[in-house]
Amino acid sequence: QVQLVESGGGLVQAGGSLRLSCLASGRTFSSYAMGWFRQAPRKEREFVAAIGWSGRATYYADSVKGRFTISRDNAKNTMYLQMNSLKPEDTAVYYCAAVGRVYYSVIPDEYDYWGQGTQVTVSS
Repeated sequence: QVQLVESGGGLVQAGGSLRLSCLASGRTFSSYAMGWFRQAPRKEREFVAAIGWSGRATYYADSVKGRFTISRDNAKNTMYLQMNSLKPEDTAVYYCAAVGRVYYSVIPDEYDYWGQGTQVTVSS
């Protein structure tokens, strides 16, 4: 069982930056690939970024590539999402997720555990 808690969301002006964190419980964090997803009002949950168990393998949605950076610190049981050059269309609830294998996925249904989400609002 893994419990995930996101933090770091907030209100920021367009062009600004935020760093999201996802703290995982349990002693097997490094056994899980992790991902970030987001859901805007009246839209489906969409993939943002994912990272393999070691942190060496990463993958990004085209919409955030070059602006967002995913990383993890297995010693701290924490995953991060550094978001730069934020745009109003990045406004959403951001969720972290864990899948019980070492390689990541872009498909939400393949993830086993989810956090409660953190709101990111980008004003124009």
